[in-house]
Amino acid sequence: MSRQSPFGHPFLLGFDEIEQALDRMSKAATDGYPPYNIERIANGDGSPDRISITLAVAGFTRDQLDIQVEENQLVVRGRQVDDRSRNYLHRGIAARQFQRTFLLAEGIEVLGADLRDGLLCIDLARPEPARAARRIAIAARD
Repeated sequence: MSRQSPFGHPFLLGFDEIEQALDRMSKAATDGYPPYNIERIANGDGSPDRISITLAVAGFTRDQLDIQVEENQLVVRGRQVDDRSRNYLHRGIAARQFQRTFLLAEGIEVLGADLRDGLLCIDLARPEPARAARRIAIAARD
């Protein structure tokens, strides 16, 4: 049985990239680690709102974290290595790795990142798009 695409309507031209992005996100791992918040920060001065992503990365150092933008995706990776020299009597905190991916809309800019108190905050901004109307000339073919 073939799947009916909601983007197959003739009025929705050029939206196949959105459908591919939705497919990618639905196939993404459902691992809940690390937990994160996304919040919109309103600017009172009329400038565009900012977006802040906060990930709980307690136990990770700045050197163990990597943030990259790859093809409109914000990819956050964390890598910890087991310290074999330690002799644990009980180990409840495992050294782990993670990769968390966020799909970015066209035009979203990553302003920077900050690691403080076990929280990694990544600030994003979406510049206000220039609104322009354009007249299309109609050629006469007789």
